[in-house]
This record gives sequence, C-alpha cells and structure tokens, in this order.
Amino acid sequence: MLFQSSPEPAWVELSRSLAEARGPGAGIINRQSIGGGSINSAFRTDTREGVSYFVKLNREALLPMFEAEAEGLQELRKANAIRVPEPVLAGAGQGYAWIVTEFITFGRGSAQSQETFGRQFAEMHRQAADRFGWHRDNTIGSTPQINQWDDHWISFYRDQRLRVQLDLAAANGFRGSLQEKGERLMVSLDRFFASYMPVPSLLHGDLWGGNQGVDDAGNPVIFDPAVYYGDREADLAMTGLFGGFSTAFYDAYNEVWPLDEGYQTRKTLYNLYHILNHANLFGGGYAMQAESMMDQLLAEC
Repeated sequence: MLFQSSPEPAWVELSRSLAEARGPGAGIINRQSIGGGSINSAFRTDTREGVSYFVKLNREALLPMFEAEAEGLQELRKANAIRVPEPVLAGAGQGYAWIVTEFITFGRGSAQSQETFGRQFAEMHRQAADRFGWHRDNTIGSTPQINQWDDHWISFYRDQRLRVQLDLAAANGFRGSLQEKGERLMVSLDRFFASYMPVPSLLHGDLWGGNQGVDDAGNPVIFDPAVYYGDREADLAMTGLFGGFSTAFYDAYNEVWPLDEGYQTRKTLYNLYHILNHANLFGGGYAMQAESMMDQLLAEC
C-alpha cells in the first residue's frame, strides 16, 4: 500500500480534523490497513468513543478527487434508494489528502440481496436532473472525468466521454487505427439513438463488482462512485464488464424499469469508455480490446 507507513503527523492532523467534525470522542486511537485498493491506501480507524471510520489516503494534491467523491456519495444518498456510506469529511495536511466515511461491516451476498439490489438500483436511476452532467468534475479511476452540463446526451457522451479518452490515448501513444475508428464512431453516434431518447438519471458512474457489496444485515451497498447524470444504460453496461452481478439483479431491475431493446448494442458503446480508460491507465491489451469493440459498433452503423 502506498501510504502504509504514512508519517505520524498526517495521522495527527487527520485525527484532529475528525474530532472537529464529530466531537472530541472521535479522535483516532487505532488504525488498521485494509487491502484491495489500487489507487489509494485504505484503513479502518477506531476512535475513543468506540465508533469506527473508513479512511482513504493519497497525495495532498489529490484532495479535489476526495472532495468530489464525498459529494458524489452525498448525491447518491439523497436518492434514498440504496445504502451508501455516509461521507464524514475530506481534507488534507502534512503532504496527504484523505476522505473519511462511515465504516460498514460487510457480509455475504445472496440471490435475495441481488434481487433487492436490482430493484433499488432502478429506483436510484429514477432520480433525475434537467440536463446531462453534474455540477463538478470528478475522476474515473484516477483519470479526470469531465461533467459539464449539456442538454443533449449524444454531444455529452461524444465530447466528454469518448473524445476525452481518445485524446488521452493519443497522448499515450495509441494512435493510428484506434483514432481513425474512434473518429468514425463519434460521427455516427446518432445512429445508436434513432428510436431511443435517454433521460438524465443519477448514475453511480463506476459500478463494477468491486464497488458494491452487502452489509451484515443483507442490505446492498454501493461506494467509490464517479457520479453524474446520464443515460441509465451506461451504469447497467458497466456492471457486465467484470462480473459480480447475477441474473436475479438484472431481472429485478427490468421488472422495475425495463430496458430498451437497443440496450444490447449500446452496452458495447458505453463500455468502450471504460475500456479506453483502462488502456490509458494500464496499457495496450485494453487498446486492442477497444479497437475490437469499435469494429463491432461500426458494423452496426
């Protein structure tokens, strides 16, 4: 973990900030590293009052990333549809930035919890805005994610999702056919929406199997969001990228809010954004996968 041995002054400052936010009894008396993160270091912290909190640490310059995450968690909580960890504070000091949230004890999932999750996820998507985007930018993984408000979904997805990733890919050396196919696809985006008009739904934005779980009472939980308002299909599409979601989840979602018949094609279009991001973060194998997806989509045009 990057900050397993983070300097004690940073923890002193974090403890002071937590005590200011939650009262003197919230000072940290113990911390324990938690594995699983590839971007941040994560810890469970125990306090004098007996309450535990979840803490993520990174470089101080990344405070805006944590501030956006805290606001995203709060936005999801306002929908009152799925359990979301309560954000406590985001702050920085002594060379480090942090986000502190409610600590949730996780349990084992079941077919019933997946069914509940599907229904709740559909209800969350019914939280709507007037336009596509959000009031602030955030990150997808560690990549900046632009969320400027736009009245039109096609231009939002073209300019603030695909074009941003393709420009970053070019800067990372992925040029040639990837860029040529990407340009052709962006010109043809309207063909995927000829009989379908998305509405601006509240999206988690980065929902794969590692960003969801079940608490010890069996309630579905979502966390680590990249929130914005967009086509709900984009959220559903990502759930299929890396597994973790059962047939019960999708069946329950469709009972509450059935998906359009063109979803299976647009699913590939929406996952292209995440595969391009993985190419930019992790390398060339994902670039080849992105080209294959582009070939499939262009054949549909």
